[in-house]
Amino acid sequence: MKRHRIRRLGGTLVALGAASALLAGCSGNADTSGTSTSDRSDTRPAPDRGGGHSRGEQPEDAFGQDEDAFGQDRDAERKHDFAPEEPDLLSTFALDVDTASYGYARRALADGRLPDPSTVRPEEFLNSFRQDYERPDGNGFTVTVDGARTGDAEWSLVRVGLATRPAGDETERPPAALTFVIDVSGSMAEPGRLDLAKKSLAALTDQLRDDDSVALVTFTDEAETVLPMTRLDGDRDRDRIRDAVDGLETHQATNLGAGVETGYATAVQGLREGATNRVVLISDALANTGDTDADSILEKIAEARTAHGITLFGVGVGSDYGDALMERLADRGDGHTSYVSDADDAREVFVEELPRTVDLTARDAKAQVAFDPETVEEARLIGYDNRQVADDDFRDDRVDGGEIGPGHTVTALYAVRTGSDATGHLATATVRWQDPDTRTPHEESGQLEGDDLAHAVGDASDRFQVTAVAAYFADALRRDEPHHQRLPAAPTVRALADHADALADTTADRAVRDLAEAIDRADRML
Repeated sequence: MKRHRIRRLGGTLVALGAASALLAGCSGNADTSGTSTSDRSDTRPAPDRGGGHSRGEQPEDAFGQDEDAFGQDRDAERKHDFAPEEPDLLSTFALDVDTASYGYARRALADGRLPDPSTVRPEEFLNSFRQDYERPDGNGFTVTVDGARTGDAEWSLVRVGLATRPAGDETERPPAALTFVIDVSGSMAEPGRLDLAKKSLAALTDQLRDDDSVALVTFTDEAETVLPMTRLDGDRDRDRIRDAVDGLETHQATNLGAGVETGYATAVQGLREGATNRVVLISDALANTGDTDADSILEKIAEARTAHGITLFGVGVGSDYGDALMERLADRGDGHTSYVSDADDAREVFVEELPRTVDLTARDAKAQVAFDPETVEEARLIGYDNRQVADDDFRDDRVDGGEIGPGHTVTALYAVRTGSDATGHLATATVRWQDPDTRTPHEESGQLEGDDLAHAVGDASDRFQVTAVAAYFADALRRDEPHHQRLPAAPTVRALADHADALADTTADRAVRDLAEAIDRADRML
């Protein structure tokens, strides 16, 4: 591990002052996170990166400076990066509660390396943090739209927040029929891979109800059903599952395609009517034999996936991780992904997140945001590159959207150019979904008015500021990606780390502290 420097600003008043100072120049969930494994004992000063300061000094007003942390002139950035000839003011995308990209970025930084920019998906950074959106009473969504001005007077950040009802009592959800497909190839022998998966499954076995069912499939160069679908009727059945998990050992190559295909076949064989039938893939996704293409793999199990509604939940592990393949599998498998790097991450995913996703509140959920051309000149969705939906398909319920459960929030952030004196209606955000049981379509909308951009980012709510920091962090990690468009008024990475540190104090949120530590590590490498 490389040396780490974490600055805590002394006291709540100082923290609040730092937050305001950092972002005052701006002129204005899904509850998933892991626990950082960083070593905070080394406090040697880091190299000056054009904005660093010693502990106790007032941090720079990063959002108000003439040049950003990477020496780019903001006027040039505005002219070239944010000036499409024909701005598209209608945005449509499938909802996504994936968080694997952020988890893997934190793991890479903890290992002393920057994540590959191609693995950085901003929406998964945003959706890794708790939000305080209003919740609906029943199935479906509430829609919250708010925003704040950045240090560039023409540009604002606009947040669209979607929330489902709170997760109910565990006894209220339908029973689960979970088929675990576990990678036991040679690469899974690395500490933090198969050993972590085994501990996680043991903890989950204790968490599941007596009317739930579990099957176990393993794969190396071939796939094997180790345990058919087994009902958890008592201690004897739970012991059978624990014994099967304890006996897992690593062997040979990685035929991920065979594992998924056998997993779905096992899930169909053990299909339970009235239950949530799901395949849970646990792998480093480093396929090196057999079928290695996500589309080809899922084409082979298309009937099981569509006819029986079996969804795929991908859990990534390992310092070397096939992010692109796992993300593609989950998207095409009507599911989502998470990443675990330690025991705390594993507990969050297997003991809290996975049981929560057993229940569904919305199928094929999509969002569409329409910006008013009378008041908005440009608007760009940050992330969701792999979840784009044709605008005309928003109300075509044959087109796949996202499967969302209770207790989830979905956050989308836009960079919006309105000019400094925008008034009147700015945007309408609409979410459309199908009832999970009847497939009846529903819609809910929220509005954004000019008055909603009256404040600077530094005067916005803490949760909005966390969203902004996460977005700017992902933006910094992607800066070397070809044709990447920078966000307006980007701060230096050092200033971003300091502001995240202040937010961690004011929110008392461990996930925000982990974010601050991750940005601090990135500052030493960028």
